[in-house]
Amino acid sequence: QVQLVESGGGSVQAGGSLRVSCAASGRTSSNYPMAWFRQAPGKEREFVAAVPWFAGRTYYADSVKGRFTISRDNAKNTVYLQMNSLKPEDTAVYYCAADWSRSRWTPSPLIADYDSWGQGTQVTVSS
Repeated sequence: QVQLVESGGGSVQAGGSLRVSCAASGRTSSNYPMAWFRQAPGKEREFVAAVPWFAGRTYYADSVKGRFTISRDNAKNTVYLQMNSLKPEDTAVYYCAADWSRSRWTPSPLIADYDSWGQGTQVTVSS
């Protein structure tokens, strides 16, 4: 099992930046993909970004490509999402997720493929 705890959300004006973090615990190794999803009020949860367990290609939703950067520090069992040039439409609860039960080489953008989820952290962008 993997437990996830997000932090770093908050409120910012459009054009600003925020970084959210996700600390993982419960396993001795970090060899599993991790991802960020988000859910805006009245909308379904959607994929934002994902990173494999090794230092390789990262994956992004088209809506955040070029503005958001996902990274991970396996020594600290932590994954980050740096969000720049934020827009009001980025307002949502951001969730960290871990796909630890399968030997998946490429991260999945599908909610069903993730085994553990954090409690979420609110990001609010005002215009």
